[in-house]
Amino acid sequence: MMETEIERETAETSNSEFPLQSDPPILQTAGLGKSYGTFWAVRDLNLSVMQGEIYGLLGPNGAGKTTTLRMMAGLLTPDEGNVWVAGEEPTTNPLYVKRKIGFLTGNTRLYQRLTPRELLQFFGELQEMPKERLEQRMEQVMEELGLHEFLGKPCGTLSTGQTQRVNIARALLHEPDILILDEPTSGLDIISADFILQVILRCRQQKKAVIFSTHILAETELLCDRIGVMHQAALVAEGSLTALKELTQTQSMAEAFLALIRPNLSELTSQPVLAEQAEQAEQAEQAEQAETSTSREEQDI
Repeated sequence: MMETEIERETAETSNSEFPLQSDPPILQTAGLGKSYGTFWAVRDLNLSVMQGEIYGLLGPNGAGKTTTLRMMAGLLTPDEGNVWVAGEEPTTNPLYVKRKIGFLTGNTRLYQRLTPRELLQFFGELQEMPKERLEQRMEQVMEELGLHEFLGKPCGTLSTGQTQRVNIARALLHEPDILILDEPTSGLDIISADFILQVILRCRQQKKAVIFSTHILAETELLCDRIGVMHQAALVAEGSLTALKELTQTQSMAEAFLALIRPNLSELTSQPVLAEQAEQAEQAEQAEQAETSTSREEQDI
């Protein structure tokens, strides 16, 4: 079978190049939690991401992945615990943290009337990038991400794949040390999704830390140095693909994932109130996002 480009690049950036665990983590949480009323969307979360590492966050809908990533990015305030981004907390030093991270979701919206060039110029100025360096970086990301063919089109006329390329360019423009990606390939066709995965691999080669959530298990198998599995607001397991398969005595990531969450599935049938609480939590989070103009905060990053 012909080896894919992703598989070749993955082999070239194998764990032999992975940073030693004695190095300080560039992203870390301790006892992190977020609640909506009596429902905990995330509870007592402890994880760390190293520089040059790709960390995949897996979990069924409602497990707490998006809430976790938004707390890491400083878009949600934790109700308990702490987040440290390059040694600083988003709640106490938000501007520093925003300069250290690039944040992207699968449905991040762009300013519809701006062209990609105008949008990158705008966000570079928001990051207070020096004019000369901003021009250099704009040319670099436009070339690397293939934006030149639609640079003059309003963002509102772009396809889903083109929109996500512009979003990636925005997230990378200010040269962040950490990328936080929430389902970055959601809704993309296979070619566009493969392009995003190639970008993630290049970020690891550049020694950036990447943490991303996904429902596509094959993405974690191809890309991730470590994988965290979340279920019912908690991190139930963490480790390399090999370690998780050994832990669960399974042969694939799909089998390992199901084995890790199945012990908790019986609790769902015996506690039907959880489904109602999860829906209430989602509604509460949407209300909070609207009140704090979250879309604007995401773009400010």
